[in-house]
Amino acid sequence: VAVLALVVPVVLVLIAENVGHVKSVAAMTGKNLDDLTGRALLADGVATTLAGVGGGSGTTTYAENIGVMAATRVYSTAAYWVAAATALVLSLSPKFGALIATIPAGVLGGAATMLYGMIGILGARIWVQNKVDFSNPVNLPTAAVPLVIGIAHFPWAVGHLAFEG
Repeated sequence: VAVLALVVPVVLVLIAENVGHVKSVAAMTGKNLDDLTGRALLADGVATTLAGVGGGSGTTTYAENIGVMAATRVYSTAAYWVAAATALVLSLSPKFGALIATIPAGVLGGAATMLYGMIGILGARIWVQNKVDFSNPVNLPTAAVPLVIGIAHFPWAVGHLAFEG
């Protein structure tokens, strides 16, 4: 029971994250991807199960990829399969790893800032497109509190269990 109390909240957050990512891609492409949400959740679950069988940690979707989609306007899944295969092959080369290590932290920080900023703006775009009424006393804090927690790296502790935004 104690393990479930730790795992269930994480699973719920990951489900919400995964659905949010599908919605973000749908907003960028202008296509209705609601029918694919179940497949995305299933794929994430299967990947996490396989990682666990292999002794690894659970997997999750990465919003950085959505930022790359927004920046490049390339939405083809084939392009991302090729990128993944290329990354796997290059990761086997210590010389390539050394080359990546020479990239200044400021350059990587700037790229990360741009990608995360684009992800945030995509979320705001979804609010605008759905005409979310922020004058409604229920909607404003529902959006404001998670936004501040995420931006401020807000710590939250319950007993010995700690979460950070």
